[in-house]
Amino acid sequence: QLQLVESGGGLVQAGGSLRLSCAASGSTLAYYNIGWFRQAPGKEREGVSCISSSTGRTNYADSVEGRFTISRDSAKNMVYLQMNSLKPEDTAVYYCAAAIGFRYCPGSIRDFGSWGQGTQVTVSS
Repeated sequence: QLQLVESGGGLVQAGGSLRLSCAASGSTLAYYNIGWFRQAPGKEREGVSCISSSTGRTNYADSVEGRFTISRDSAKNMVYLQMNSLKPEDTAVYYCAAAIGFRYCPGSIRDFGSWGQGTQVTVSS
């Protein structure tokens, strides 16, 4: 059974950078579409970025386009989220999640069946 563990969160000043990591065990990440999601206090969980298992195609939320980059290292069974030019509104708990059985990243959060425990990202102004 696939298990995911996020790391790399922390406190950073606005304009700074962080790289989040999503480590997998129990299965091979390359078989899954992997998404990054975030949830700020009092808000719904939202999709940030996703990378397709079959094509490597990536997509991003408009709010992070051009600042965040998702990547995958199949040899290490890891997925990363490089976050640059961070803003206070990026503050949230960030989760990685896996969806299997889709050629491309699914559009619904409900299609992601495996989730990590989350890592806190706090951006100070």
